[in-house]
Amino acid sequence: MKPVSRTAFYCAGVRALDARKPRPACGDQYAERFMDDEAWRVFEPFRGLTGPNISNATRHRIIDDLLRDRLAAHHDLRIVIIGAGFDSRAFRLKGGRWLEVDEPQLFAWKEPRLPSADSPNPLTRIPVDFATERLADCLSPFADAGPMSVVVEGVLLYLGETRIRELLRTLRALYPQGDVICDVMTPEFLAKFGRPIHQKLLELGASLQLPERPLDAIFAEEHYEQTSHISVQKRAAELGQLPFLMRVYARFDRVFQHGYSVRAFSPE
Repeated sequence: MKPVSRTAFYCAGVRALDARKPRPACGDQYAERFMDDEAWRVFEPFRGLTGPNISNATRHRIIDDLLRDRLAAHHDLRIVIIGAGFDSRAFRLKGGRWLEVDEPQLFAWKEPRLPSADSPNPLTRIPVDFATERLADCLSPFADAGPMSVVVEGVLLYLGETRIRELLRTLRALYPQGDVICDVMTPEFLAKFGRPIHQKLLELGASLQLPERPLDAIFAEEHYEQTSHISVQKRAAELGQLPFLMRVYARFDRVFQHGYSVRAFSPE
């Protein structure tokens, strides 16, 4: 499995531990299925990263809630998850017609543990080798001119501006009415609070590549308008997930407050 794909074990481990809490942030009861002994060995270096782990579970909850709102308005909404990893939303949320897109090796691990045929909602998994195949070619049979949502969670952090633009142009061509839901980290947040998690990712073979310019400006230049901006840290505080010192930061430190967020963008 490629290094970036292996970060899916980190995310699943975070959600598995979160689901064991008396008051979980996202309560993903399926995450544990993907965590065998080897998966927990991959996760172990990340176990002590309290802040990043809380943020990871909280961003998942925020995106869950945004999708729940959209599904309440459009029960059969098409939802595409780019870099799906061990996402289980097609099993946990009510409604939707789901497309999961990720590397073949990742789906080879995922499918036996959470078969797509068992999903209560229509679910198709599309294996894509992102290094050798064009995403547009793989998604073109599923182009949709109607309202729909694209989730890009934990992905843009690794792409850099050029590849983000390429992705947005692909999505806009295939899904002209599709909004994009993603997580956004600023360089300032990474420098002040993200160094420990970045070091562990580097040791796993993955590296964050944040754009130097604000992501909302990049989206605007690709004809997307920002419609939601939700602070991950503030939401974690509201959910009772933050320890005392982090609650102080969430209240008074602007970089901590606003440097990591979930945002939604709609095509203009």
